[in-house]
Amino acid sequence: IFHIKVVQRILGCDFFNKVCGHLKLLEKEYFGLEFRHHTGSYVSYRHHTPVTQVKYFSLYTSDLFFRFIVKFFPPDPGQLQRGLTRCVYLFSLQIKQDLSTGSLTCNDNSAALLVSHILQSELGDYKEELDIHHLEMRRYVPNQEYLDHKIMKFHRKHRGHSPADSDVHLLEVARKLDMYGIRPHPAHDGEGMRLNLAVTHSGVLVFQGNTKINTFSWAKVRKLSFKRKHFLIKLHDQIGPSHKDTVEFAMASRDVSKSFWKTCVEYHAFFRLAKEPQSRSKTLLSSKGSSFRYRYGEDGYRLTLGTDTHWLISCCSSHFHMGMREKAAFL
Repeated sequence: IFHIKVVQRILGCDFFNKVCGHLKLLEKEYFGLEFRHHTGSYVSYRHHTPVTQVKYFSLYTSDLFFRFIVKFFPPDPGQLQRGLTRCVYLFSLQIKQDLSTGSLTCNDNSAALLVSHILQSELGDYKEELDIHHLEMRRYVPNQEYLDHKIMKFHRKHRGHSPADSDVHLLEVARKLDMYGIRPHPAHDGEGMRLNLAVTHSGVLVFQGNTKINTFSWAKVRKLSFKRKHFLIKLHDQIGPSHKDTVEFAMASRDVSKSFWKTCVEYHAFFRLAKEPQSRSKTLLSSKGSSFRYRYGEDGYRLTLGTDTHWLISCCSSHFHMGMREKAAFL
């Protein structure tokens, strides 16, 4: 646990910088903070918002609980700049969290392999009695009791790997999974079928359960927008005359639709924009009544918000607690 003294009106960007400074985190643009909205959903903490204003949106009225999260999942987190072992370690914590909660679903072999790298990182080289005891005390995946033998079989093969090596191997396995970095957003198609939408570095994905059934890569997308509770994907004309140029999904409400649209704005800007976007009337990611864009500054992409903004749901890893008076704590 650590404490950070802050003034009552501190902005989110300054609070986040203090957190990253304490963690000695250099590539902080991949990460973020979130809190639990009064609706029960976890939402992203906007950097332009004073910390004290969060209490009006939070589920908790006395104390505020923040979670430190991986916000953007790169296609190959193991290839981050050498020496940034802290960054890789925090990515591995996120994978462990997603694996234990069941949000990172995979087959038994992949689950056993992931847990074996976690054991190598936490325990070192394989020792049968230690592995058995540790697996009895700790639960890394929901169906772990059926995988103990496979986990230990894989662990035997990791002899000599350091904790840092094990974190890299963990990420190498995780990034190849279909559900890597996926944060599902419930929706329905035009026929009323229940689906989940998600956004990644490559584009917008459509899932039926945990099965990916469609991918709208950024290269195919001409425009993303929302209208009331509907989320719309407008495709380039060259996709073909036999295909619809606009795909529409119904979400729970206008706010939910707008939140997912904002998630897409952030992902597209983070992974696709290489320089300051030039001023233009129509952009890939636009919608009437909203001002929401990225601007590239000295410390990376910066989010510029208009006045008509709502909260955005993200992901999760480590936890922060903040008393409303003057301090925050890492749990």
